[in-house]
Order: sequence, then structure tokens, then C-alpha cells
Amino acid sequence: MKYTILIWIVLPLIVLNACGQTYKKVEPKNNSTAMENMINKPENPYYSNTDTSKLNLSDTEWKKVLSPDLYAVAREADTERAFTGTMWNSEAKGTYYCAACGFKLFKSNQKFTSSCGWPSFFEQQNKESITFKADNSYGMQRVEALCGRCNSHLGHLFDDGPAPTGKRYCMNAISLDFVPDSVANESKGNLETIVLGGGCYWCVEAVYDNLQGVKSVYSGFAGGTVENPSYEEVCTGRTGAAEVVEITYDKSITNLDEIFKVFFTVHDPTTLNRQGADVGTQYRSVIFYKNEDQKKAAQSIIDELNASKVYSSKIVTTLEPFIKFYKAEEYHQNYYENNKDKPYCQFVIQPKIEKFEKVFKDRLKRH
Repeated sequence: MKYTILIWIVLPLIVLNACGQTYKKVEPKNNSTAMENMINKPENPYYSNTDTSKLNLSDTEWKKVLSPDLYAVAREADTERAFTGTMWNSEAKGTYYCAACGFKLFKSNQKFTSSCGWPSFFEQQNKESITFKADNSYGMQRVEALCGRCNSHLGHLFDDGPAPTGKRYCMNAISLDFVPDSVANESKGNLETIVLGGGCYWCVEAVYDNLQGVKSVYSGFAGGTVENPSYEEVCTGRTGAAEVVEITYDKSITNLDEIFKVFFTVHDPTTLNRQGADVGTQYRSVIFYKNEDQKKAAQSIIDELNASKVYSSKIVTTLEPFIKFYKAEEYHQNYYENNKDKPYCQFVIQPKIEKFEKVFKDRLKRH
């Protein structure tokens, strides 16, 4: 296949320090590896259908990532109108998640149709899913139900439900996300991951977050000799690890060919251990292949680009066998979206995004 990649002459950028040293912040190590979301909410960096770690955010932070309607219910304990939408009487099979943080709350076999007009359940997914506290507002004595991960308001618990529990978890529909079993099973079968390094992972993550078919992008580290290296350790350039992103994509929507086309469009694969002002082996251009198919596809596009002399210099992208991905600290995730006012984001990341959006304008996500 002939690959046509538009290469632009990038105007000189303001010389900045490497991203590994520009906005240094010490955070605890995160030992968990990235896992796939069933629901993708790029505007909400705290949302995960698999992460069970507790969230303790201020209302100011929540206000930035939640819609006004969801914020009113989740953070201000507002109540939506009864009989809103179809969720209250839906019998679809699937899983219900917290709409604020993605935590698993209920399965459809724990749901029943009540006459109250709100989604009702007789049992929670597990004892950690929902917590409770007394609610004496409006002159009533009730039990408030809160998300076990983010402490967002979900609704109330009553003692007028069906057997075997006799409980009724009366939930606000806006507080719930629903994934049908058919979609979950189909999606899991189509998912594949690839780990790529193209300089600062903030840049690469921001680009792939906007490509159709990409379900999740996590910044982290791969390669090298240090087990679970910290950000500060990788910044020294002595660990052998590279800043990378782990991309999970739906093969029914995009494919490895397109993933690689984007990769070779938005970074310079001809500069050894360097992207602009970011210098060091941690910024090398690298593809960590997980199987022979990924390796062959990567080598094929490199050979074609070199043969076509798309670049004035030979591609130095390395192909390295994937061993393990280490997720970077949380403040590195979704960095561009959370720090658009920073000079590095404006002068380094933004031009890459604009280039990607022009070349792949028909493949952008519709947010």
C-alpha cells in the first residue's frame, strides 16, 4: 500500500526545556497499569470503568469536568424529574456505572421497574459500590446513596423494594451510565493495544485522544532496565525507558495502518533520541511491538517511507519487543486538556494537534 503523508515545514518554536523538566511535580508512584474503559470521556480525566482507587476532588475540580445537569445532581444532591428518559423502565441487559467517575454500581439483573419513575435496583454490585449517610433535608429522614469511589450523590435507599433484599435503590438516571452486554462483548473482541514513543508523551497522547476508534490513551514508560520507574528517574535518561503512550483502539473503527500513519505524521522519526528541544533516549522514536503482525506492519511502513524519500533523512525509529507498560503519575494523564494555558502546550503540543486535525480532518472524534 502506498502511504501518502503530508510533511509540513514547522515554523521555529520558542525554545523550551524538555517536558520532563518543565513542570516538575512530585506525585506518589502509581503501580497500576492502564486498563480499557467501556465508556470514553476525554473531557473527564478522572473517569474510569476499571480504576477503583478513591477520588477526593474539590467541587471546583468537578465543575470543570461535569456537565451542569450532572454536577447539580452529583455534587449538589439535586433530583431530576421522575420518568426522565427511558432508563427507569428499561429491561436491557448490561451494566450501570457512575456517570461522574465510571465506577461499576449495578448489573441489570439487580434492577426492577418501580412506579416511582426513577431507575430502581434491589441490590448493589458489591459492598464497595455504594456508601450511605443520613439525609435529614427537607424535614425528612432518608438514607442518601453515594458512589463508593467518588462520593457523588446518586439517589436514596428505601425499605420498600422487592425480595430478596427488600431494598429500593432509587437512582437519578443522569447519575448513571449504561453499557449493554452486547456492546461490551463486541467491543472487547475488537480491541487491540499498541505502545508508541514519539518524544514527549503529552504531545502524542493529545493527538490520539482525538482519533476515531481510539478508546483510551495513557501516558507512561516502556523499555529500559528499571522496574516501574518514576517520572524523575526516567527524566535522567539513565533508565533506558522511553516516554510512551499505550493506545487501545477498536479495530472495527480504525486499524494499525492508520495508527502508524498518524504516528509518522505528527513527530519527526529522523532525529535520534530527540524531538525538538526534548533531548535524551527517553524521547526516542520507538514502536514497542506485541506480536509479529505489529512488527511487520511497522517495518513495512518504515521501509515505504524510506524508499519514497518522504523525509530528507533516514528514519531512526526503533522496533523493540514489548515487555511491560508502566503508567505515569496521574497528573501526566490528559495533560494537554488540563494545562492548555501552559507555554509548552501552546507552542509545542498545539501545533502538532493542528497538523493532525488538518491531515486527518475526516477521522476526528465528534465531541
